[in-house]
Amino acid sequence: MSRLFIATILGACLSACVGGAAEPPKNVLLLCIDDLRPELNCFGASHIHSPNIDRLAAQGRAFQRHYVNAPSCGPSRCTLLTGRYGAAGNAALFQRAKEVAKSPDRVPPSMPEWFRSHGFTTVSVGKVSHHPGGRGGPGWNDAAKVEMPNAWDRHLMPVGVWKTPVGAMHGLAHGKARPKNAKEFALFEAAVGPDSIYPDGLIAEEGIKQLEELAAADRPFFLAIGLLKPHLPFGAPKHYLDLYDGVALPPTPHATKPEGKTTWHGSGEFMKYNRWGRDPRQDLAFAEAVRRHYAACVSYADKLVGDILAKLKETGADQNTVIVLWGDHGWHLGEHGIWGKQSLFEEALRSPLIMVAPDMKQAGGKSNAVVSTLDIFPTLCDLTGVETPDFAQGVSLQAMLQDPTVEGHLALAYQSRATTIRTDTYRLIAHKNGHIELYDHTSREKETVNIAPAHPELVAQLKAQLSKNLEQ
Repeated sequence: MSRLFIATILGACLSACVGGAAEPPKNVLLLCIDDLRPELNCFGASHIHSPNIDRLAAQGRAFQRHYVNAPSCGPSRCTLLTGRYGAAGNAALFQRAKEVAKSPDRVPPSMPEWFRSHGFTTVSVGKVSHHPGGRGGPGWNDAAKVEMPNAWDRHLMPVGVWKTPVGAMHGLAHGKARPKNAKEFALFEAAVGPDSIYPDGLIAEEGIKQLEELAAADRPFFLAIGLLKPHLPFGAPKHYLDLYDGVALPPTPHATKPEGKTTWHGSGEFMKYNRWGRDPRQDLAFAEAVRRHYAACVSYADKLVGDILAKLKETGADQNTVIVLWGDHGWHLGEHGIWGKQSLFEEALRSPLIMVAPDMKQAGGKSNAVVSTLDIFPTLCDLTGVETPDFAQGVSLQAMLQDPTVEGHLALAYQSRATTIRTDTYRLIAHKNGHIELYDHTSREKETVNIAPAHPELVAQLKAQLSKNLEQ
């Protein structure tokens, strides 16, 4: 008898036991946005047009200092969906799937599997785990290669004229799919047409369809919808780029490559696209063009978020649904001379997190507490009344949802070559070869001056905290 079957029976029994309670179980709507840095109006970026996400923040809690646990898509989504630290690479969830197949009783269930076992219908649309649609194989559509076993009742990826999930993942307008040699594919574009000329339009449409069906059913739902933009290449309908005509972009802080050994990298993912022979590290006009196309993608995603939330309200399920909007990591737009993610600097690790819970107090108040993606799983358990599993490694943010002044905690992150810890005032980066970076966020220099040599005792203390927490 499988673990999932037993858990499902127990969940059904629990639901029956509380069936007479006046308050129905709360639903979960999880909105995952790919490569979204906290460059939103509600996070202080006044030049960005993001009215729908801003409205959501005004209804709930925007966590201004939320940090992911890994600076790339796969491992960050692994921590979100399992509530546990995992492997550093993009294949983290597929590695976990192999372990589940080999020894299912030794691998804790994922977050959607946990909610599914407690009576929720779980549905994934778009890019929620690393591969849109949750499958592997050459086209990312092999039904035998499931990224998250036992997690979803339905995991869907509408592909339209892009034909496969891998084609849609890096797709541009009207079915253009990135070839193996990305140098032949445009870094950005803005084609004229409706939202559906890019893959995210189809993802939002399918998400809305699923939402309408789930809201009409008699079971609580856990619906996760993952939008692709603003992931590379930066493609969005032209009317979103037009929003930035004449808009002054703020200057890029600390735009030069840092001196000495740091977590800097050469922006390989970005540089492999067709840039028409231009480099934003030397060409300021091109850098501004890239930033405007990124902003257009953010506004495109914002519009689709608005469409999804409008449907939630139309069904009436908004009164009984916990909403989470989450960016899977940050993104450098020239800070530290980097264009992309995958560093351990603040820009790659800080991302938007907004939570809305029915009847929450002090709605709209912003939290400046340090929190991390790992905290989402136990928080959703608290907010829905589902038992919090003892294997979840995060800390519930329920108290911060009621009072935005509640203090936060440490945030840890990792990649293959280094790990980092963020406190309220410091960031320490420990390279596997022994090199240390230490930055003081109370100083004007922040992450531009390494103060590690002058503070050996603080370095030792933070290294010990980092090791202790990652080994739990």
